[in-house]
Amino acid sequence: MVDDISHEGLRILLREEGVSFQRLKTWKTSRDPDYGAKKARVEHLYAIADGEVIPESGEPEVIFCMDEFGPLNLMPHPGVQWAERGGKHKDPDREPRRRRRATYNRYGGVRHLFAALDLTRDKLYGHIKPVKRRTQFLEFCRYLRSLYPPEVRIAIVCDNFSPHLTTKKCQRVGTWATANNVEIAYTPTNSSWLNRIEAQFTALRYFTLDGTDHADHKEQGSMIRRYIIWRNRHADDRRLRAVVDRANVA
Repeated sequence: MVDDISHEGLRILLREEGVSFQRLKTWKTSRDPDYGAKKARVEHLYAIADGEVIPESGEPEVIFCMDEFGPLNLMPHPGVQWAERGGKHKDPDREPRRRRRATYNRYGGVRHLFAALDLTRDKLYGHIKPVKRRTQFLEFCRYLRSLYPPEVRIAIVCDNFSPHLTTKKCQRVGTWATANNVEIAYTPTNSSWLNRIEAQFTALRYFTLDGTDHADHKEQGSMIRRYIIWRNRHADDRRLRAVVDRANVA
């Protein structure tokens, strides 16, 4: 019976049956032995930030979601743009549209964006660094701490990337957090979707990097900083919210 139905007829039939053509994604099941406790803690912090829960004595009042974005390469990024129509509509006097160059090397190295979303103020903060080690992580954490008075307890939600952790060999992160009224809340392994900064990275890529080909890291960094300024002034922008909401659903 299906062989006798055209492609368009089959699509209409499936739509009437409540079936649509959908894209599939893979995902990993977290094997973190503390998955339940970590997830519950992060969700509790989000409830505080969203005003659903009143923080008890000793709990954080301000919640940051933090992660690194990158590496930032100097390379052409695919994207979409406004351009003159081609084909039979093409202006015969117009030269062919310049094509994006190919890249085989990464001259100038890479950069990394340390970024954090302040859930209380709905503001995005970012610092660009040449490397992403524990020292640079702590530098950015100190900056986040400086945004509020010392007596205001803050929490920083981040993943289990090794520079974020307190280890037997290096206890700087835990020592600093204890001394500065900060809680470091870790998401479970393979659960980056729990970190609300991820959807902000999708928007940053969409509005800042797609369709670009920066000549150097200074130019690229300038555009990223300009985007962060624009984003914080237009947090309710319809296009921005659509990209972020779509990324959160995914």
